[in-house]
Amino acid sequence: MKVTFLGTNGWFDTPTGNTVSVLLQSENYDILFDAGNGIAKADRYITQDRPAFLFLSHMHIDHIAGLHTLCKFRFQKGLTVFTQQGTREQLETFVNEPYTVPFAMLPFKNEVRELSPGTHQLPFTVTCLPLVHPVPCFGYRVELDGKVIAYCTDTGVCDNAVTLARNADLLITECGLKPGEASPEWPHLNPENAIAIAKEAGAKRLALMHFGAEVYRTVAEREALAAQYSGMWPGLIVARDDLTVDI
Repeated sequence: MKVTFLGTNGWFDTPTGNTVSVLLQSENYDILFDAGNGIAKADRYITQDRPAFLFLSHMHIDHIAGLHTLCKFRFQKGLTVFTQQGTREQLETFVNEPYTVPFAMLPFKNEVRELSPGTHQLPFTVTCLPLVHPVPCFGYRVELDGKVIAYCTDTGVCDNAVTLARNADLLITECGLKPGEASPEWPHLNPENAIAIAKEAGAKRLALMHFGAEVYRTVAEREALAAQYSGMWPGLIVARDDLTVDI
């Protein structure tokens, strides 16, 4: 199993990367988290001959902007898109004329399904819980092939993030803020917050992504976090676009 970070920016694209999207490749499935502009690079890594699944955290533009590139894909066994209960209409308004090619006209079989909070038995086990954000936002926990991957962005510190990351092989979470910074009116995590969540959850590995594009302006600023926090979390993964990690 491997994870590829297709887009690691929050808010907007910069020379440091595209907006947020993550690819999880298991033995039998291609699983995507969020559809920022990074999702357009997914076909560099997948053969498109396996069932594909896309889990959307919320409807902020930096997490769905890349959906307009779906028309270039050819998912031979289809794509299932999962979104929060009550947001399907919003999603189908966005992926529609006059903005882009509608779901119904995409060149592959596809389905949009709403998920309620809780655990769901798909072809694999998925748990989704609300996070702390100005708009409704889901975090996800995927269990398959004997591994657990938790994906928690965008969020402030919350119990649900810990629950989703409990004993995970990899926790992928955001780092929208610089060390020591807080943003209670627009909840996001700084590196210390993310490490605290991972420690409380007993996660085995931690990857930071969704770096605030206006906060972390260079790749060097982001990569410096690995050395700065090596004492708090040895082996911290500071994600960059196109980084692949084996799980």
